[in-house]
Amino acid sequence: MALAIRKFEGKTNRKGINMGNVRRILQGLLTDDSGQDLIEYALVAALLGLGSVAALTNLSNTLKNALGGVSNALNNSTA
Repeated sequence: MALAIRKFEGKTNRKGINMGNVRRILQGLLTDDSGQDLIEYALVAALLGLGSVAALTNLSNTLKNALGGVSNALNNSTA
């Protein structure tokens, strides 16, 4: 592909697009790694979200059991 692009470098096509500019744009896109950071942050956020859901589920069960015990204690003391 590089040979095909070099062949047209400096020439324009029917629509007046300079093929050298197209080559530089394509090379820039192929070597650009700025999206990698975004993906890494998204993976970290997803991992934190998953951990939070697991922790809150466990906390919910613990609170349910504790408040259930308090409720039973209050019901038994007034009966």
